[in-house]
Amino acid sequence: METKNMIIIAVVVVIIAILGVVFATGMLNGDDNKNVVTTPFKTDFMEGSFVGKVKLVNDDEKFMHSYRDKNHSITYNISTVDDSESLMDIYELQGVTNPEERSFNGNDWNIYFTQAIPGNDTNSSKDNDTMNIIIAQSQGKKQGYLIYMIIDSKSDVNSTMNTYGQSYTDYMKPLLESITLKKSDDVPKIYDQFGLTEDQFKQQMDMIHDYQAGNMSALG
Repeated sequence: METKNMIIIAVVVVIIAILGVVFATGMLNGDDNKNVVTTPFKTDFMEGSFVGKVKLVNDDEKFMHSYRDKNHSITYNISTVDDSESLMDIYELQGVTNPEERSFNGNDWNIYFTQAIPGNDTNSSKDNDTMNIIIAQSQGKKQGYLIYMIIDSKSDVNSTMNTYGQSYTDYMKPLLESITLKKSDDVPKIYDQFGLTEDQFKQQMDMIHDYQAGNMSALG
């Protein structure tokens, strides 16, 4: 009987050891990481990998590229500009506020969640036409970086507008974790993007900052 008990104990020890290896290596985690398809991309200012089968659809501008995940109805627009923080100040007037702050690979990112209705057709203002958008913005000393993840209303991805939703956890977060940011020459000036001179843009931003500080008449 003692020999039999020792054999049983030995078998249990082996099973526990095997389970330890299984849990340590994630072998019981299903297919979460096993069959994830990624698409690498590389530009003059940024490189990394999208989750899913993603195709370049527009690179006419050197510092602005667009990619499309047709299977999941997601569009990614990536760009760089000298001052991305001013751009976000402008977006704040349109209700894009309260970013989540995250750091990946030594880069600090502000993560914004917002929505938009495609086009200017008032008949499109239905809930099922609303696009959910995640904006990731990072500003270096002289160069800012922007990633727009635009999730169509027909997408099969759960686009809950926070960092716990599938669109962020399964798509945006892995993308940010893969990103390498590059310093570029001749980075586009933010004022050029608005068709203004540097002085004109500064005047506009001064009014915006006054408004944000509580002067409601600054933009009047």
